[in-house]
Amino acid sequence: MIYGSLHWLDILVVLGYFAAAIFIGQRAAKAAASEEGFFLAGRKLGKLYQFFLSFGNAMEPQGAVSTASLVFQRGVAGVWFSFQTVFMNPYFWFMHVWFRRVRLMTSADLFEDRFGSRGLSRLYTLSQIVVACVFLGFANFVAFKIASSLVTKPESAWTAAERQTVESYHRLKDLERTARAGELEPAARAELASLQDRDARNELHSYISLLRPLPFYLCFTLVVGCYIVLGGLSAAAVNEGLQSVLIIVFSVLLVPTGLRAIGGWGALAQKVPVQMTNLFAGPGNSLWFIGSVLLLSLVQINALSHNMTIFGSAKNEFAARFGVTGNYLKRFMIILWALAGLIGVALFGVGGLSDPDAAWGAMSQRLLGPGLVGLMLAGVLAGTMSTLAAKALAVSSLFVRNIYRHHRPAATPAQALRAARLTVVALLTLGVISALAMNNLQAIIVLVLTVNVPFGAAIFLIFFWRRLTARAVWISVVTSFLVLLVLPLVADSVPAVRRAPALTTAVTDATGRAVPLYWKQLVRLDPTDATSPLEGRGRFALECWLLDRVGLHSERLSPSGREAAQFYFAALLPFALLILLSYVTPPAERDRVALFYGKMKTPVADTPEADAHEMELTRREPGRFDHTKLFPKTHWEFARWTRTDAVGFAVCCAVSAGIVGLFVLILKFASA
Repeated sequence: MIYGSLHWLDILVVLGYFAAAIFIGQRAAKAAASEEGFFLAGRKLGKLYQFFLSFGNAMEPQGAVSTASLVFQRGVAGVWFSFQTVFMNPYFWFMHVWFRRVRLMTSADLFEDRFGSRGLSRLYTLSQIVVACVFLGFANFVAFKIASSLVTKPESAWTAAERQTVESYHRLKDLERTARAGELEPAARAELASLQDRDARNELHSYISLLRPLPFYLCFTLVVGCYIVLGGLSAAAVNEGLQSVLIIVFSVLLVPTGLRAIGGWGALAQKVPVQMTNLFAGPGNSLWFIGSVLLLSLVQINALSHNMTIFGSAKNEFAARFGVTGNYLKRFMIILWALAGLIGVALFGVGGLSDPDAAWGAMSQRLLGPGLVGLMLAGVLAGTMSTLAAKALAVSSLFVRNIYRHHRPAATPAQALRAARLTVVALLTLGVISALAMNNLQAIIVLVLTVNVPFGAAIFLIFFWRRLTARAVWISVVTSFLVLLVLPLVADSVPAVRRAPALTTAVTDATGRAVPLYWKQLVRLDPTDATSPLEGRGRFALECWLLDRVGLHSERLSPSGREAAQFYFAALLPFALLILLSYVTPPAERDRVALFYGKMKTPVADTPEADAHEMELTRREPGRFDHTKLFPKTHWEFARWTRTDAVGFAVCCAVSAGIVGLFVLILKFASA
């Protein structure tokens, strides 16, 4: 060991990966000499690159860590936060084509092309800069969570304060186990309440890490910045191939080694509570909840800024569609991540880690030997880099195309590329700042699920509803952002709100812990006084509070029921506002709208020259494909399916069902 728990072989593996990533960026620099080359790789990426881009972008390591963490806390039912995406793949079969067929460079261009509104284009761009800070911060935060649990301080080097935090954590877990068994003495209840309050304040830990956030983020971000600034999307696409291999390796590593450590498949049934192995009826799970997460994901996925970057770079429609195979490979990885979470329960016991978000890293440290720990760390870093690269490139293209060029229309290609590279650097820096402010994985997952919903609803209706108006989009987006994001996140900074007795209502669970109805956490104003008033911490569930005002009683719902109610509210509010407001605001310019939907119905040709010819025909006669409309003489622009649409959709549904069936079968073996 030369650095905490890391062996010199582990460090060599990580340094070797960093060197390879930078080398690939340097080799790809020539292909990034123009805006289209830098942002879209010249729209020349075929099926293989689309597979790697879709897989690498979908396979962020926070998916592995958050899935394992949620399964560790909730049982396998927690997998639905990510596994619900298995039902989204048939939708992707169509969505990928929409972003290729629109023939634009950025998602913000949609608002100019559809409404002629530069204001909406800029609003979307600014919102995606904020969203990028959240996503990039999230990716950095998760990478640090894993790395910090892999690079730990030996017990012999602990300070007195560090030893006290670890011992207090283990005392808390002993008291909670006693309380669940109904054997806790009255005299110990005050100690339990005090320790639980300290735990809610993140003062207790099950391990001590050698890593510190800021140096880790700076070093890590420097490598990402080097290869993206040098090679743009071409470098990202090639790196995705290397990163995808590493991601598969790190997803597979923990399952066989973990099963061997706990004593094989049979030990899962002995050491993991049976309700934690039930995919459909486990604790905190229901079809109502699964449906809410799926709906929310379907809405927000339309607004991801990298959609145009990835699918717009495909050389033809089938190449764009082929990217769905990369998404399917992720679903198999989710099964492995869920199994890793169950193995973590068997290894550490229910609630056996002070920080469930570190379950993946703690397992890696316990199960893997020299070299393999480095390979795991390289895989985690590779997956995070793919997320950072796709998001940073997408948002830099938004900034250059939809803000920089609005103010400097005469800028040369060289000046635009320089602005793009500087934007990448700025975004990665903001991602570091964002990561430093994050402290809870589950709360961030909810934020990531909802942050793109206002624009996701608008972009879906842009594609398919002719009556949508620019003014409706403005009002809906601003209102939805306030209700779903701003007010819930700033509420705990207002003392009168976080301490209001009506808002600090709680129920008591089996361990005597107060479970809040409207807040992420409730803590005592005075942690040494068990009778001290409560105050809320974290995100305020404004959705539940509003639903209570119209007769929904949150206290009658289970925790997952309250989450589901929040998600349905968040997914449906923007659609309700957009449709109602569009009927009372002036419609968009008729000719512009007609050309937009004519273009959306014009298939992308196999060569740029043939495609330019087809688009010229559409400009002369925008309605030449109106006979394909599913609902003629209405404002809805859904088209009748082609043979490719129908066969692809059927195959996607069959594969999705097969993956779910395989997961259920594996869980049956695990619980038998």
